[in-house]
Amino acid sequence: MHEMSITISMLELVREEMEKDGGGTLKSLKIKVGELTAVEPGALSFCFSSAIEGTPLEGARLYIEEIPLTGRCTDCAKEFHMEGFLVGCPTCDGPSIEKIAGDELEIVSMEVL
Repeated sequence: MHEMSITISMLELVREEMEKDGGGTLKSLKIKVGELTAVEPGALSFCFSSAIEGTPLEGARLYIEEIPLTGRCTDCAKEFHMEGFLVGCPTCDGPSIEKIAGDELEIVSMEVL
């Protein structure tokens, strides 16, 4: 389960940032998880709860914003959810599509008191 290693790395970054700012108590952490990352949000949430249990971070809440895999046609500029093996724009059938979202895996914010 790669979600546990992702969670541990994420929590290490959080601890480092908290130490830089003088400590405090982590109340919440907000992250973005793109569809293309193959990270399962439910598993990530479970790993987060398990990893903070019995630590100074216990009690913190994790908020996950799931980002769909989104593309844009370079011909008609239409944005759309990319599914399966897309070979053309669903609007104009143009062959040139750029990925504009869906590979995010990032910490957005953290609330520390």
